[in-house]
Amino acid sequence: MLGACTQKRVAIACGGTGGHLFPGLAVACECARRNLGVTLLVSPKDVDQRAVRAALGLSGVSVVTLPAAAFQSGSRLAFIRGLARSYRVALTVFRDAPPAAVLAMGGFTSVAPVLAGRRACARVFLHESNVVPGRANRLIAWFADEAFLGFAEAAVQLGCRKKTVTGTPVRPEIVRRDPRECRIALGLDPEKPTVLVMGGSQGASAINDLVIALVQRFRSGFSGVQWIHLTGPSDIEKVQAIYAQAGVQFMATAFCDKMHLALGAATVAISRAGASALAELAAVQLPAILIPYPRAAGNHQLHNARAFERAGAAIVLEQYRTEPEFAAQLAEIARNIKVIIEDAGLRQKMQVALAGLHRPNAARDIADAITAAVLPNEQLRGECAVATSAAQSRHLSVVP
Repeated sequence: MLGACTQKRVAIACGGTGGHLFPGLAVACECARRNLGVTLLVSPKDVDQRAVRAALGLSGVSVVTLPAAAFQSGSRLAFIRGLARSYRVALTVFRDAPPAAVLAMGGFTSVAPVLAGRRACARVFLHESNVVPGRANRLIAWFADEAFLGFAEAAVQLGCRKKTVTGTPVRPEIVRRDPRECRIALGLDPEKPTVLVMGGSQGASAINDLVIALVQRFRSGFSGVQWIHLTGPSDIEKVQAIYAQAGVQFMATAFCDKMHLALGAATVAISRAGASALAELAAVQLPAILIPYPRAAGNHQLHNARAFERAGAAIVLEQYRTEPEFAAQLAEIARNIKVIIEDAGLRQKMQVALAGLHRPNAARDIADAITAAVLPNEQLRGECAVATSAAQSRHLSVVP
């Protein structure tokens, strides 16, 4: 009954960082719900390999690891070799399971699948989650049939003709939850205000250093607060030792497999400003102190953070550069944590602003657009079309 529909496949290139991977997984779930086959193309990095395990349980979803390498200063040769090898792997995969469409989520794993997809006559789509598009997406845009945008401001920097503001997809489990229940599930005190510290999927040593210094220096001021700290792999032992010495209640882990609980348990977050993290903060309406990564390409994290700051959804602090700035930033973070925890009115205003930034149908809208492009009209009207009772609440905008 659905045979013709299941013959259509979508390849989603989404590896390299959690910021590319998790939105790609959200779209993959929606495509699978529409009876499209999905090929996820990811990198060998540990964050990718851990996260895609959940996708392996989805019907019609396969995972391919590409031998890609990030484009960084001093590693251009490695990037070119990785690109060439990834292109050959993608060609082989696409010969065996030809995609009707390729969706590039940005990052270094996206380029080869798009080039291979074009050779396979697939439609090409991209998603740009940041205010400032990355190098890969700026290149891919010239091949793309349509770009989906997290922020409208990115439109002028992309060369494709059709650009649609969808927001950035979040995983379906990232929704507002009862904080007490989440804290109990994580083994924390259900009544204590909780600070969530996260530095992106790889962690952030600068934020780790700030927070453990904060815990040591202002220990008495945070006696009634507990901490959830996602450290990344490098600093986990150091961070755990400092919390234990300070005698505060905490949960510290290198990588969190239960982000829905960590976000749901928190009263306030200290975070980098990658677009995927911001989309998840908006989804759960979690007020945050944002410390953008200062060496992000095009300083895109600062631009993302400022967009949230202008909306009243977050407080932005630029990362310290000197020892005096480090000390001043400690005091500023301590003050802001205290204000957000104690001022219910401020928290509510920030939550209203975050709700206004949230695009709950982002993954659905992207999957619908791809489905409409690759399926014949009669199939769209038939069983492969998804009944969307939530369609009236969507806020899609096409950028000229």
